[in-house]
Amino acid sequence: MIQIKKILSSKYMVTLVWVLGLILIWELGATVIEGTKRSPENVLPHLHQILASVFTTNKVNGTQTAFQIVLSNGGITLLRAGIGFVIGAGLGFLLALIMNLFLPIEKILFPYLMMIQMIPILGMAPIVLAITKDINKSRIIIAAILTFYPVATNTLAGFKSVEKEKHELMYSLAASKFEIYRKLLIPSSLPYFFTGLKISAPMAITAAILVDTLQGGAGLGTVLSQSLKHATTIYIFWQIVFLSAIIGILSFYLMVLLEQAISPYKRKKKK
Repeated sequence: MIQIKKILSSKYMVTLVWVLGLILIWELGATVIEGTKRSPENVLPHLHQILASVFTTNKVNGTQTAFQIVLSNGGITLLRAGIGFVIGAGLGFLLALIMNLFLPIEKILFPYLMMIQMIPILGMAPIVLAITKDINKSRIIIAAILTFYPVATNTLAGFKSVEKEKHELMYSLAASKFEIYRKLLIPSSLPYFFTGLKISAPMAITAAILVDTLQGGAGLGTVLSQSLKHATTIYIFWQIVFLSAIIGILSFYLMVLLEQAISPYKRKKKK
């Protein structure tokens, strides 16, 4: 009896119940829409129809299936998001380091960082495009900006979280500022740094897709927009929705694995 209660209350069982519940709601909605005069595939297809569209060999544009179109454009979007994410993470960590070293710089820059973060993505995209005059560069920059703020603020919080006693101990051992950062502050900030990465990784992907819908060219957002306008099959839209969700979840867990591989405190805890 106790074993059954443990199984029923486990996080895996809770997740399974949520997934089954969402599938049930989806299928009920698709069934209701199917009974109306509108075509269900233009509104809400059944899940088995979306799954079938992934494996179908029917060509949508004469040369590619729906899933091939999604994958080819997905690679382009992921590349832009990935480059922007790496640039934003690196700059965010560097700026947090500089702001912690020099308090006046933190006081000057921090309000501007908050202002940049408050600008909506869809409002930022035309501005960045007007400055760069290059679609690919603008999408990379926007992904970098969205990565930059969470990483910078979380890493800075990590630097400031170190107890005063630890600083005093390092000073009593005649440690240089470089040694204090290398042996104390940077290792202590790693959990906060990776928290910023976990937040910003899915955001960078979402931003890349959203900006694609505005600026045209190749990319998931562009194909998604065309699908919604019925320029291509609506199944492309639903494939992109599910693929984006999967990529976002995987990007989060990729940061978790990276944290476990790099962070010394995680390795010690595992042992």
